[in-house]
Amino acid sequence: MATIKTIYLGDLRTENEHLQSGNKVLTDAPTDNRGKGEYFSPTDLLATALGSCIMTIMGIKARDNGIDLTGTEVEITKIMASDPRRVAEVVVEFNFPKKNYSEEEKQLVESVAGISPVPLSLHPDLKQTIIFNWQALV
Repeated sequence: MATIKTIYLGDLRTENEHLQSGNKVLTDAPTDNRGKGEYFSPTDLLATALGSCIMTIMGIKARDNGIDLTGTEVEITKIMASDPRRVAEVVVEFNFPKKNYSEEEKQLVESVAGISPVPLSLHPDLKQTIIFNWQALV
């Protein structure tokens, strides 16, 4: 059974429905590739999937070990290349909230960052730069 149903709406826009939930996401081609850029582009979603997947797996590891990551923010930067046009690098920067995380907790959370499904599914030529910013209580 299919997971997602996509309909091409014309003008370089798609509507994508998650069949289990009925939630929908629209995509546009980016403005630098003849699109309107009014919604996420497919490559934006690829970069988003990388950051979201890593955060989810870190969240599972943290929850299993009694570590609260609530409030963690993730900034994702997609870097494009040309000839052929593709995503060359995704920078995923985690900004953890000001809490008293121990060095052991930090190491435990960071240890699962590269072993979640999306990072492992991407081509090895796509550079994945992961940055962890742990804010200390002052």
